[in-house]
Amino acid sequence: MVGVVNTIVGTSIMFIFYNVFHLGYWLSSASNYFFGSIVSYLLNKYFTFRFHEKGWYSLLRFTLNILTCYLIAYGIAKPIMKWLLSGFSITIQENVSMMLGMCLFVVFNYLGQRFFAFKKRV
Repeated sequence: MVGVVNTIVGTSIMFIFYNVFHLGYWLSSASNYFFGSIVSYLLNKYFTFRFHEKGWYSLLRFTLNILTCYLIAYGIAKPIMKWLLSGFSITIQENVSMMLGMCLFVVFNYLGQRFFAFKKRV
């Protein structure tokens, strides 16, 4: 459920910002993760990973994970789609890039949260 809620909210924000407000690839996709990450942190910390450590350390690790996964996923997606869809408009290239970036981000982010952000200290 956590993933479904975040996906619906974040994807809606991203595509509305890009296609309606014309805010561009990086700002639109980053907005997805800025707003979605606030909800994701709370829901994943307490429900998905049942992580109950107090303090700023887990928030810092979570933030670093989100930033790293975002930059890698969307940094990979944009040039791949630009190359594969070179005959299409920039708008189509970037919309498809955002979809691919979102898919890559989901995988990278889950692994990062599981093994880094919410990893229990021994």
